[in-house]
Amino acid sequence: MSLEPMVDRRAVSRDDVPDDTERMSAGNPEADHILGGGFPANSINIIMGHPGSGKTIFAEQLIFHNAGDDRPILYFTTLSEPLAKVVRYLQGFRFFDENKLGTQVIYEDVGPQLAKEGAPALIPLLREAIMTLSPKVIVIDSFKAVHDLAPSMADRRRMVYEMTALLTAYGTTAFLLGEYTEDDILLYPEFAVADAIVELSRRRLGNRDERYFRVYKLRGSRYLEGAHAFRITNSGLDVYPRLVSPRMPEGYEPASERISTGVSGLDEMIGGGLWRGTTTLLAGPSGAGKTTIGLQFALEGARRGEPTLYMNFQENPTQLVRTIRGLGVDLEEAQRQGLDLVYASPVELQIDSIIVDMFRRIQQRGVRRLVIDALGDLASAATDPQRLHDYLYALVQHFAVSTITSVLNFETMGNTISGNGMQNAMSYLSDNVLLLTVDGDERTRRRLRVLKTRGSAHDTRVREVSITDAGLSILE
Repeated sequence: MSLEPMVDRRAVSRDDVPDDTERMSAGNPEADHILGGGFPANSINIIMGHPGSGKTIFAEQLIFHNAGDDRPILYFTTLSEPLAKVVRYLQGFRFFDENKLGTQVIYEDVGPQLAKEGAPALIPLLREAIMTLSPKVIVIDSFKAVHDLAPSMADRRRMVYEMTALLTAYGTTAFLLGEYTEDDILLYPEFAVADAIVELSRRRLGNRDERYFRVYKLRGSRYLEGAHAFRITNSGLDVYPRLVSPRMPEGYEPASERISTGVSGLDEMIGGGLWRGTTTLLAGPSGAGKTTIGLQFALEGARRGEPTLYMNFQENPTQLVRTIRGLGVDLEEAQRQGLDLVYASPVELQIDSIIVDMFRRIQQRGVRRLVIDALGDLASAATDPQRLHDYLYALVQHFAVSTITSVLNFETMGNTISGNGMQNAMSYLSDNVLLLTVDGDERTRRRLRVLKTRGSAHDTRVREVSITDAGLSILE
């Protein structure tokens, strides 16, 4: 199966115009992708964000990646953090290379001189550094602190003008770090001369924080718009480009093959099985049998030798293994045949990282069947309903063009699918919608109704189902 559409999932940018701009890598492949290949060489760039948002780590990851045997890289610390503190924390990251320190990467604390002489001291310091070291990259951390030392807007503009002329004349790529806000973009002169503006932001979600990477400006270049999640790890920033819809291949036609659900009686209800490459929403309240159907669908794929991915946010791995073995299945054999079980705690979910991990597994293993159990947990990981809707739409489109047949479980509050919110949206996006219900006083009765099968006839009757040691089956 060709997975080219998956590879291209992040490649839909503002335009597809060829871009031959010379680039400098951000030291992070995903950030480079968002930036259309990296920062333009010999440019002035602003990295903005609140304290603790990751600006310094991003800049340090970039400079150690680009440090080589040619021209050195110069890192000015000003009035934000003492040099000793910056270097001490730097040593905890994997990208840190002690052998480059002092030769290829040079740190210099100019804070005392700026504190004594004010903002006008910056230009002579820069000129001397350029004349003596000829650095290919200069980082000023924080430039906002220098900016604040200037007594008037006229002085700030004069300083920015002189700095721009100096950096441009000597072919140096500069990164100005600062605790700027979005409102500052319209006010301060450094934003007018900047070739690129990148914001790192952080917002609180319950007991955890979410961080986002956003490009505000990239002069003369395409880039991937929007907010892209990232995390700070020992490797630096792990960036997760926003999922966008795939480009439909020319001559694309839906697959004409039906595949079995592995559920006795269900294939007959939906016209002979699911069309390959379709998405099925399996909705119902707790205890209705959604996980059992999802597992049977996945195990049927493994039995047929199809690489199958089961993304589980509901039961921990031990519980899920017990459920699978309760169905009389040899789990190890199913895994050898192609079953891949993935568990992520709903407490720690971040939708962007989950999506990236899922697509990585799909690409690596050539997945043909996929189950997400359950969509509600994925929704709880998204803070923005519109962002969630866009993700789910793009997800379904990727599955379609890659002919991955998917079952998405969704837990309802009762025996109906809500006409509002995510349930309604998923009903619209899905090719097939199956609803499980639970009722009964003296005896629990479970039933299944096919609400929708796109491009196929289906059984319109409400059918009672049974769950036994062999799994779920449709009763006559």
